[in-house]
Amino acid sequence: MLAQEVPLLPRGVRIHFDSVREQWVLLAPERAVTLDQIGHAILSEVDGQRSFGQITARLSRKYNAPEEQIVEDSSGFLDALRVRRFLDVV
Repeated sequence: MLAQEVPLLPRGVRIHFDSVREQWVLLAPERAVTLDQIGHAILSEVDGQRSFGQITARLSRKYNAPEEQIVEDSSGFLDALRVRRFLDVV
């Protein structure tokens, strides 16, 4: 994913806390993905306004982690969601 690209959740896709399983999930029509803490942290920053570069910079500051590692991990995660149509990019 490029730094200037803006990821967003498409219509019908949302983050939801499953109180039965006590975990975060990404819901789409007739599909769901369980999110771990890292996935939830990344998707919590996706608002359709901030670019990928802004998101990774915020995560790097928030978790005091090397930005290069955040970029690598986040890019792989978001690209996988994009392929599965859980994420759009503008």
